[in-house]
Amino acid sequence: MENSLSSLQQRVFVALDVSSQERAIELATQLKPAVGGYKIGLELFVSCGPQIFDHIDPVRTFLDLKFHDIPNTAAGAARAAARLGVLMCNVHCLGGLEMMRAAADAVHEENPQTKIIGVTILTSHDAASLRQIGLGEEPAKAVIHLAALAQKAGLDGVVCSPQEITAVREICGEDFLIVTPGIRPAKSTSDDQKRTLTPREALQNGADWIVVGRPITAAENPLDAALHLFDE
Repeated sequence: MENSLSSLQQRVFVALDVSSQERAIELATQLKPAVGGYKIGLELFVSCGPQIFDHIDPVRTFLDLKFHDIPNTAAGAARAAARLGVLMCNVHCLGGLEMMRAAADAVHEENPQTKIIGVTILTSHDAASLRQIGLGEEPAKAVIHLAALAQKAGLDGVVCSPQEITAVREICGEDFLIVTPGIRPAKSTSDDQKRTLTPREALQNGADWIVVGRPITAAENPLDAALHLFDE
C-alpha cells in the first residue's frame, strides 16, 4: 500500500477489465497513488496470461477468475493462482462445499499469504434472473446461504453485492473477508449492475474491500475519478 493513501482509498481495487496489456499497465501506473490494489479478471488474464504480473505487482492484486469445476480441477487452478503470489483469488460458491474446501486447502498449503474467497451471487442478478436459472431464493437469502457454506468450507471470505454486506457480516463474523463489487458513485449510472451502493456506503456497511471499474477506468481522467471516489 502507498503511505499517502487514505484509509478509504487503501480498500479500493480498481477493476482492470481491459484486453490490452499496455492499457492495463497504463491504468495501473496512473492509479497507483489513488487505489489500494487491482482486480485482474477474465478479459485481461485470457488476453495476456500470467506474464501480466511481470508488470503489475501480484501482491496488490485480486485475481478474479471465479474457478468453478470439479474439486480436483478447481484445486489445481487455485493452487496455480496462489503460486503466482497474488493477494487474493476466488472460486464460485455454486461449485459446492467439496470444491470450495479443496480449493481452500490448496491455496493455504501453497501460499498462506494468498486469500481465497467465494463468489456468491453476481451483482448482475436480481430475483427474476435467479428464477430463470432455477434458483427460487431471493438474492439476499441465496447470498447468506452461500456465504455460510463458504465459511464452512474454509474460505477466507466472499464476494457479495453491497446490499448483502450487513447480513453476511452478522452471519460470518468480523474476521470473514467481504469484497464488494457493484459500486457506483452517487452521480454515475448503474450499467449492468442491479444491486449497488456508493463507495462510502459499502465501506461503512462493513465491506473490507470494494471493487470499482467503469466509474474510474471509463472516466475522462481516471486518476481524478479515483481521487474523488468518496466525494459523494
